[in-house]
Amino acid sequence: MTPSKPPQRPADCGDEPISNPSKNPPFSRILNSRLKRRHVLIGGLSAAVAVLFSRPVLKSLLSDPPAKLGFNPIPVSDADTLIVPDGYRAQPLIPWGEPISGTYPVYDLDNSGEDQGMQIGQHHDGMHFFPIEGQSPDAGSSQDGLLVVNHEYIEPRFLHSAAVGQPLGAGDVPVNAAGRRDPDQVLKEMNAHGISIVRISASDNGTWSVVMDPRNRRLTAVTPMEVSGPVRGADVLKTRYSRDGTRTRGTLNNCSNGVTPWNTYLFCEENWAAYFRNGDPDPARHPREQTRYGVRTERSRYSWDQATSDDDLYRRFDVSSRGDGPEEDYRNEANGFGWVVEVNPFDPNDVPKKRTALGRFAHEGVIFQPAIPGQPVVCYSGDDARFEYIYKYVSTDPYDPATAAGDLLDRGRLYVARFNEDGTGVWLPLVFGEGTLTPENGFASQADVLVNTRTAADAVGATPMDRPEWGAVDPNSREVYFTLTNNTDRTEEQVDAANPRSRNTWGHIIRWRESGNNPTATEFEWDLFVLAGSPRNSRQPDGTPLTDSNLFAAPDGLWFDRDSRLWIQTDISEGLLNRGEYAQFGNNQMVVADPETGDIRRFLTGPIGQEITGVTMTPDQRTLFVNVQHPGSTTTADEFAAGRLTSGWPHLPAHRYPRSATVVITKLDGGVIGT
Repeated sequence: MTPSKPPQRPADCGDEPISNPSKNPPFSRILNSRLKRRHVLIGGLSAAVAVLFSRPVLKSLLSDPPAKLGFNPIPVSDADTLIVPDGYRAQPLIPWGEPISGTYPVYDLDNSGEDQGMQIGQHHDGMHFFPIEGQSPDAGSSQDGLLVVNHEYIEPRFLHSAAVGQPLGAGDVPVNAAGRRDPDQVLKEMNAHGISIVRISASDNGTWSVVMDPRNRRLTAVTPMEVSGPVRGADVLKTRYSRDGTRTRGTLNNCSNGVTPWNTYLFCEENWAAYFRNGDPDPARHPREQTRYGVRTERSRYSWDQATSDDDLYRRFDVSSRGDGPEEDYRNEANGFGWVVEVNPFDPNDVPKKRTALGRFAHEGVIFQPAIPGQPVVCYSGDDARFEYIYKYVSTDPYDPATAAGDLLDRGRLYVARFNEDGTGVWLPLVFGEGTLTPENGFASQADVLVNTRTAADAVGATPMDRPEWGAVDPNSREVYFTLTNNTDRTEEQVDAANPRSRNTWGHIIRWRESGNNPTATEFEWDLFVLAGSPRNSRQPDGTPLTDSNLFAAPDGLWFDRDSRLWIQTDISEGLLNRGEYAQFGNNQMVVADPETGDIRRFLTGPIGQEITGVTMTPDQRTLFVNVQHPGSTTTADEFAAGRLTSGWPHLPAHRYPRSATVVITKLDGGVIGT
């Protein structure tokens, strides 16, 4: 086997390339204009953020709020280990390759593609702990439950024994002399994607382990799934696999997640477009439902379409037209991806359903407002790409705890956010026949609007954002927070005293409150919660710079616990970790914030070359789960060929390569995490 050519990797470590051609004003311009209108430029950055962080439209800081954070912050670290505060302990759990179902094949580098379908997938991401009783997402056992984990993408060189000794960089794939792929290697990569549902329990000494259970299962890139909602049966979903457009095969690039009020799991398809290629020389055969999302014209991300097999399982990733109808080619295969998918983890026979009413884009995750009986269900999702948008969904039918089910996500209105200069915002409906979403403007139906959600958002004038990733809803105040991880394409011409960083490398967190604190409102008020970065160009909620105890960059993961502690995880690109100005941040980390006091403290640092992502707790808040994704990804091609890996985490005996894994964190005194 010989290594492939370097993959066409877009910026930001595998994230989608810019594909937004709209002229909608970017958020950076709106923010800058807002500051100018308030006449704060004379005072420089400090005066500017004093306005933004004064919280005039959101809840005021309490005069003497109770302290939520009771641990001493830890320093930054560049060590190949996971560090938590004094008084805490951490245990790795379910690393990639851990057997959970079927014949329970033991992890080995020579495992087959079929074996991988019975083992934990690679590159853990969003997740949730479901108490084993299965009655509520936030009540029940705290020692026994189903842990459901997303697997965002893969590291092919760590998957295959054939890769050993080859000069493969991150993302490179082993190919033969003709540039083709081994089918079983491709199947193994497909089965390393998706989600894992696994029962885990705690022993008397607090150690967690996998429990054999018929509910343990893998959902992967080959698992049959249904299409539900307005796009079900649409012509653009009709394929060789599903002639009536009601089914699709598999899920891809599952990043963050969501949990419904009726206690089911949502997994979100993020950077799926790069898995496909359309090399057709005729531009007319490159429809907007491909080009607006970044489907490639040359090599796909892992060259799955280049497997030495004529099986549709592999060929479907080449969406170049081969005939005049969908039954004769694969051109619609990509349209089955980019959705939010629902599954009941307690039913091993439940067929996952792609909920198309929530829109099609690079979904990072989906978060819900606390459900109120008799009121619609409301949820939000971010499109994780530079200059993309934030969305909101409001169900048509009201929430009834006795009957609530997934069809609440099939009937409703999808909105996209426009942020105004004065700190207000508007939710713009993405509804066929309303505003600009008409046949005269190129939209044929609601299914067309949803398949082309990005194009519809362009048309109504939404605000392009700096990579909207995870969101979180404060369960007590109902305020909504979103991470804007970074946008390295901001130009020097946009720099001024109020917006002093060209190439937004550090990122920030935005928040808003719906008008009247009513989740169904079509207007909202917004401000900034924190500007990430070094002490000289960052700001905490009180307007002061971040300090050694809490400085961070590239906020990504975001989650509120029941007591309104805000957990913030970072994802500095592997190509920038510990380099230049990024060295001051060390390895990726997790900080926790108290929005009422503005206190932010560093809680965790991870090993080398990884991303901290995914966060959930047991109902008693005494066990915290987080994920360590892609440790050792900073290993260069030459280092890999020579067997010199930058990380060996979690340093398991007799295992050569680093492995993504979940980490279980508890307090030595058995107390609530964070206090």
